[in-house]
Amino acid sequence: MTSPAVPGPRIPEAVHRRRWAILGVLMLSLLIVVLDNSILNVAIKTISTPAPTGLGATQGELEWAINAYTLVFAGLLFTAGLLGDRLGRKKVLLSGLAVFGIASALAAQSGSPGQLIAFRAVMGLGAAFVMPATLAVLMNVFERDEQPKAIGIWAGGVGLAIAIGPITGGVLLDHFWWGSVFLINVPIVILALGLMLWLVPDSRDPNPGRIDPVGVVLSVIGLVLLVYGIIKGGQLADFTDPAVLSTIAAGLAVLVAFVLFEKRSDHPSIDVTYFRNKVFSAAIAVIALVFFALMGVTFFSVFYTQSVRGYSPLQTGLLMLPLAAAQMIFAPRARLVVDRFGNKATTTGGMLVIAATLAAFATLEADTPIWILEVIFFLMGAGMAHIMTPTSVVIMQALPREKAGSASALSNTFRQVGGALGIAVLGSVLSTAYRNGIEDKLGLLPAAARHTAGESIEATLGVAAKLGPEGKALIAPANDAFLHAMHLTALCGAGVALIGAVVVGLFLPGRAPATQKEDEENELVAVEN
Repeated sequence: MTSPAVPGPRIPEAVHRRRWAILGVLMLSLLIVVLDNSILNVAIKTISTPAPTGLGATQGELEWAINAYTLVFAGLLFTAGLLGDRLGRKKVLLSGLAVFGIASALAAQSGSPGQLIAFRAVMGLGAAFVMPATLAVLMNVFERDEQPKAIGIWAGGVGLAIAIGPITGGVLLDHFWWGSVFLINVPIVILALGLMLWLVPDSRDPNPGRIDPVGVVLSVIGLVLLVYGIIKGGQLADFTDPAVLSTIAAGLAVLVAFVLFEKRSDHPSIDVTYFRNKVFSAAIAVIALVFFALMGVTFFSVFYTQSVRGYSPLQTGLLMLPLAAAQMIFAPRARLVVDRFGNKATTTGGMLVIAATLAAFATLEADTPIWILEVIFFLMGAGMAHIMTPTSVVIMQALPREKAGSASALSNTFRQVGGALGIAVLGSVLSTAYRNGIEDKLGLLPAAARHTAGESIEATLGVAAKLGPEGKALIAPANDAFLHAMHLTALCGAGVALIGAVVVGLFLPGRAPATQKEDEENELVAVEN
């Protein structure tokens, strides 16, 4: 059914009664999107192992296995949000889930890194239609006064997925082949599809206007070119490469053309005047910055725990439990902190906690007590909870309910582009620093082997294992070079988080006096002045 645009209660009574059950189904749909990436993080080392255990993927191929998903996901999120507003969010959700499930089954059967990368891209296509629709449906089944609570629980579900992913991945890798980390998505998809058909109402923008094909095409081409250039630069560890610079420049040029076209169009895909609202723009920017910082760090933390510390995939998953537990504990309660201290203080505090935890990674050594890493993960999860909940509420309430798909898509597009930037840029810092640190220790190897061994710590340890007893001399230098590279990368991430704290401190609203709070909130979230 469609939410009517009439005065008074906006939510039909039958939908209102089952709103919490609907939220549970939406969280299950979200679970598979987040679960997939968190499972893959634990499986990175296994997939890089030569066949038959893994696929023998190089570091570059591993980055593409992660980023092929991100590239398609980020490039199509905005378009998917628009289609959900126009065609109906339930239809888009069902279609996205089906594509994601089929692609997961195919990815599990990949016979080469190239096939895995291709099927991951198709998974990104399905996920792009799932993610914005979940928040858009949420905004259409909860009244405004309950939306912050619902969004907080939704954000806590992300923490649950972060917890389940690595542990599930570890258990699967201990007992089955690497493809099982993708096959596990299939039964979850089937369950989500059944519950969605039963419980979730359809909704759409009642006045979507004419289709804007030029705007849609420009947004997809611009985002894909930009993210592709960023990923390629990280893979080459050289952002001055002419092909990288030209691709990024082309992407930016197309996005500028998109903005100019939208400003002049009488039926734009997105009203760019939304970004005149400093609160809305700041919240979007902070999401991009925090995921820039965190995605790069998440990528190297798996190599720290498995390659340097020697933990198994399952143990690595268990080590990440504090990160997820903190999100599950604090995300649903973050709105209470916002009520007391305001968006500015809450989110600034969260950003400063993230910056401090990233900087703390620069103190970790090969023999650091593991409980220190656990404390870092817990504080990182607490910081994330106090960033994502208030910024998500600000973004989703800044636009009319009928535009919920577009608002969610904008938020997720900036998050994915920020995450792709983080993996590419911080991954480039990590690989360049590692190669510089290990190169002079590889002099005894043949030239071709030297280049391969310098790609990553896993590549160095792989070469060392083939050399037998003589290779043992490479293990300590590899650990030292990786730790130095990790410290440098973590400090870069902390610097980005501090920039985010400044943005929040300047532009997000503070705590309003109780007597003026409602009026001031309405003024702050107004986007059509």
